Amino acid sequence: MSLAFDEFGRPFIIIKEQGNKTRVKGIDAQKANIAAAKSVARTLRSSLGPKGMDKILQSPDGDITITNDGATILEQMEVEHEIGKLMVDLSRSQDFEIGDGTTGVVVLAGSLLEQAETLLDRGIHPLRIAEGYEMAAKVATKELARISEKFEFDVNNIEPLIQTCMTTLSSKIVNRCKREMAEICVKAVMAVADLERKDVNLDLIKLEGKVGGKLEDTMLVNGIVLDKDISHPQMPKEINDAKIAILTCPFEPPKPKTKHKIEIDTVEKYEELRQQEETYFNDMVKQCKDSGATLIICQWGFDDEANSMLMQQKLPAIRWVGGVELELLAIATGGRIVPRFTELTPEKLGSAGKVRELAFGTTKDRMVIIEDCAASKAVTVFVRGGNKMMVDETKRSLHDAICVARNLVRSNNIVYGGGSAEVACAIAVEEEADKIATVEQYAMRAFADALDAVPTALAENSGLAPIETVANIKAQQLKEKNPFLGVDCKETGTNDMKSQGVFETLIGKQQQILLATQVVKLILKIDDVIISGDADM
Repeated sequence: MSLAFDEFGRPFIIIKEQGNKTRVKGIDAQKANIAAAKSVARTLRSSLGPKGMDKILQSPDGDITITNDGATILEQMEVEHEIGKLMVDLSRSQDFEIGDGTTGVVVLAGSLLEQAETLLDRGIHPLRIAEGYEMAAKVATKELARISEKFEFDVNNIEPLIQTCMTTLSSKIVNRCKREMAEICVKAVMAVADLERKDVNLDLIKLEGKVGGKLEDTMLVNGIVLDKDISHPQMPKEINDAKIAILTCPFEPPKPKTKHKIEIDTVEKYEELRQQEETYFNDMVKQCKDSGATLIICQWGFDDEANSMLMQQKLPAIRWVGGVELELLAIATGGRIVPRFTELTPEKLGSAGKVRELAFGTTKDRMVIIEDCAASKAVTVFVRGGNKMMVDETKRSLHDAICVARNLVRSNNIVYGGGSAEVACAIAVEEEADKIATVEQYAMRAFADALDAVPTALAENSGLAPIETVANIKAQQLKEKNPFLGVDCKETGTNDMKSQGVFETLIGKQQQILLATQVVKLILKIDDVIISGDADM
């Protein structure tokens, strides 16, 4: 311990090796970072593939989530380590960009870091490893493009899309009825797809769920489902050729903007006030009626008096509809959102072919379905399930499949699944490594070994002998020059993924390799971890 003075002459004490308490440097920093990333990847490894296991996550509030979706697991896990948080961001970016493959990308990144650890022990500099990985990633993405196949589909032939969505759903909880679910997802995407521009607006596909019924009751609604009911029990429950007024103004008299009190001391004054309120209500209902509206959808609530008047005027209404649903309704029905009753005109009304209220079983639950919207095709996938967790996980699974179908509309190149693409890339990277004279060749071979982690995890999760299975597939691919041979997870008797119909999108697989390589490079370049504010003076 020694005494020192700062530039203002103030004394302070320096404790020996104080910085070491919260500071990790050099190879130790890299090892610590790799260990943190590996532990996150190891958590997800058992969730990969059609036989992957689910995880149960409990939030601090006691809410329970059961899922095997990589992005959801990592988002809900409390990851304290800063490098662990990078892995969470990695799966999130894969989710935002592609929508599927969130587990695979983290498993690959964890495997690349595991291989990098061995190279560091052999004395190879982290930057040389990072450069070798970058070179290998370019070779792998080029190889993926080479072995990819185009498949043609159109509105009348959607079978290839359904097959690809079935591959995505086979690793999810809904795999027992994946065919029906894949058809629903593909029909939803094709309903809103612009095939000329090769674009799909996912905002027009809404996922709604209701507990009750069975998974097979899940259906595709050509319109919008609102989790609301018609405000008065005596209003009609079915409206054909509806003209819809979408309001963001409440059905109530305007409140005085001043802070003064109004004292009512006689019956006459009270009667006058009541009369005034009734006139307001009558004017509001009359404006709605005069515009030609046959259904009122309001963002705010309205009291029993307004509700009763609407019922007497035979004007059905739905109240407390959220802002997102209002916007979707306006897009789908061609209506305008009206902020004031005075602005309500016939041109601002939306139109829909049919509006009906659905009832469920013995419960009092009601939902409103708005079908055959005029302006654009908005669709809703309405999910049923035995409990809330089942419904939520089904919605997450269908979201992944919808994203895959969307990616195929944008680019119809596919590679084959079951680890076949990774094995083919590993073989290509190893061949390329033999042509490199510098130290980077070791990193490239390590990259090839890391790619084997995906088929190994698939075999392991399917109850097969992992090393033996992957070695056999690799030998078979080299011998037959067939890049479509992968892990036979379902034990159908053939390793040919093409005949099994196990597809994945090319852009999804390329994105996995590129994102994992970027994050691994970032982690390898860190050689000093400084945690501020924790040191004891």
